[in-house]
Amino acid sequence: MDLNPGTPLHWVDGEVMLRLGIAALLGLALGLDRELRGHAAGLRTHGLICFSAAVMTVSSISLYRQLATGQSGMDPLRIFEATGTFVGIIAAGLIVFSKGEVHNLTTAAHIWLATVVGIACGAAQWPLVSVASIVSVVMLTFLRLVERRWIEPRLAERASDKEKEKS
Repeated sequence: MDLNPGTPLHWVDGEVMLRLGIAALLGLALGLDRELRGHAAGLRTHGLICFSAAVMTVSSISLYRQLATGQSGMDPLRIFEATGTFVGIIAAGLIVFSKGEVHNLTTAAHIWLATVVGIACGAAQWPLVSVASIVSVVMLTFLRLVERRWIEPRLAERASDKEKEKS
């Protein structure tokens, strides 16, 4: 069997640690919102998924560079295919349809976001990581405030109106 050359442990340099560390921290930060709201996929799930995606990306890039001899048919973009399939299965398992309502859809989308942020960390695409993290946190916190302030009271009002009509 012909294998790629081993990577000595001393090659775990600051750049690799930075990529993986940032992915882990951002994954935890992304999961904090879900954790505080009592959802099944919280800190640990988001942290692990974001970190795992970064590890897969760093590994894919490393293997591509190690084995790219001009004749190799390796495609590092296949990481998106594999990760998308894997995370899709996890996210789909979170989505529940009960009593005419869909639950955990935002959490499933959030899991996908943690994966993409992890991939971007693994590829050291820092501007993309920054923008994605900031926009996601703003969307999750600001839009939740908007929902609580304007949308939920209107939904409650409509529900009470329907109850009055039935009586």
